[in-house]
Amino acid sequence: MSMSDTQPIPQPLVHESGLVLQRAPRVYLVGMQTINQAELDHFLADEEAQHWTTDTDEAAQKLSEVAGRICYMSFARPRPGGNSAYLRNIIEVGHGSVLEHAVYNFVLTGISRSLTHELIRHRAGFGYSQLSQRYVDESHCRFVEPHPIANDPELHALFVQTVAQCQKAYAELTSKLAHRMESQFPDLSATDRRKMARQAARSVLPNAAETKIFVTVNARALRHFFVLRGNIHAEDEIRQLALAMFEVVKVRSPNFFSDFERRTEAGKEVLYTPHPKV
Repeated sequence: MSMSDTQPIPQPLVHESGLVLQRAPRVYLVGMQTINQAELDHFLADEEAQHWTTDTDEAAQKLSEVAGRICYMSFARPRPGGNSAYLRNIIEVGHGSVLEHAVYNFVLTGISRSLTHELIRHRAGFGYSQLSQRYVDESHCRFVEPHPIANDPELHALFVQTVAQCQKAYAELTSKLAHRMESQFPDLSATDRRKMARQAARSVLPNAAETKIFVTVNARALRHFFVLRGNIHAEDEIRQLALAMFEVVKVRSPNFFSDFERRTEAGKEVLYTPHPKV
């Protein structure tokens, strides 16, 4: 599932100079959990709770309910209202640890290195694998243009001119460094020489360079991310990312995120929940 399941995927802007500009993130939910139902049934039978059922087919929500019920061995006395009511109570009482068992795998694109510098500060409950500028040629990379710049013709022109110069310098440095590495280190593999050239040349690329990152995060950490990065005080680009990720997961796992709502504050869309400390 990707963001396209809930809203159109934002398309990049191709400038007349040939530069490709991104102005919105793309969110792809590429992985979620599955349940080994046979083993779960085996556990329930061993505990004489084989008659327990729940009304959600979504594995992450079901597993979090199982985790919560294990804490009190409450399989024989299920609360009325099914999984939605159970998880709503979990959120209201702040028993957030059971949400850590629900895990999502995202691929995020159309975001800048500036954003990922902030994103990777979220450590607990997150795992990351990011595009390497040492191995990947960035001679034709895209750039993420901030909305305040994109909305002003003069600033937009200055932005395009600046990132174009940086990309041109990168390409020239990469080419000249590659020749130098070949003569200085003839015994190294071609791959190692290219890596040495690119890792030096990337120093001139701006934070606006687009990147791609694979993110694994549990539901509790994702809620915390929405609280911190979906509010009015967050930087605009990462707030847009939080909103885009929320739109994806609220469809797949509504029982984890139903207490969040989109609001407008000071002309900006934000996320709000009355339960920020789950």
